[in-house]
Amino acid sequence: MKRNYWPFLFIGIFSFTLYMIFWTIYNSTQSPVYQDESFLNSYQNVDGNFNEIAFANQRFLENYDFELKVNDQTFPLSYEDIFYSQRVIEAKSEHKNALNVQNNHIVVMIKNKNNQDIVNNAKISMRVMTPTNNSNDLDLENFQFSNNVYETQFSLPNKGNFNITGVITIDDKKGYIFLKTNAI
Repeated sequence: MKRNYWPFLFIGIFSFTLYMIFWTIYNSTQSPVYQDESFLNSYQNVDGNFNEIAFANQRFLENYDFELKVNDQTFPLSYEDIFYSQRVIEAKSEHKNALNVQNNHIVVMIKNKNNQDIVNNAKISMRVMTPTNNSNDLDLENFQFSNNVYETQFSLPNKGNFNITGVITIDDKKGYIFLKTNAI
C-alpha cells in the first residue's frame, strides 16, 4: 500500500498560517501606539472639526494681534505647517532651527485690536512634541504674565524635529497654533 503525504502538506500550511496570524496579532498588541494630539486634541476631533479650527483662528485674529517668539524668532498665529512634511520644513521653511537642546524661551504677546490694550486674561496651553512618538512631549501651561507678555522656559533633552502646538483662549475666542521646527 502506497502512502499519500499530501494531506500532511495542507495541514502543515494551515498550521503555519494559523501560527502567523496569532504571531501578528500578538506582536501588534505589544507595539506602542502614539496618538497625534495636534492642537491638544485627538486627531479624530481635529479631522472632524478642522474647518471650525480655521474659522476660530480667523475670528481670533479679527479681535487680537498675536505674536509668538520662540528664542527670539517671531511667528504668527498659524497652523499651515500641519499641511507640510518635515522635509519641506527643513528645505524651505523659515521656522527651522527655532529650538535649542537645552534652554528655550517662549514669549507670547496678545493685544486687543480695538483699543490696543494688552490682554492679561489669556489661557495659553502649548505642547512641544516629537512627531514620531510621545516620549519627549512637554506640556507648557505655566506661562507667567509679566511686563505685558506671557513667558515660559523649558529644556529639550536632545536634537531633532519637534512640533509646537497649542491653544490660546480668551473669553470665548480660541486661537490655534501649529509649528514644525527642529532643535539644534
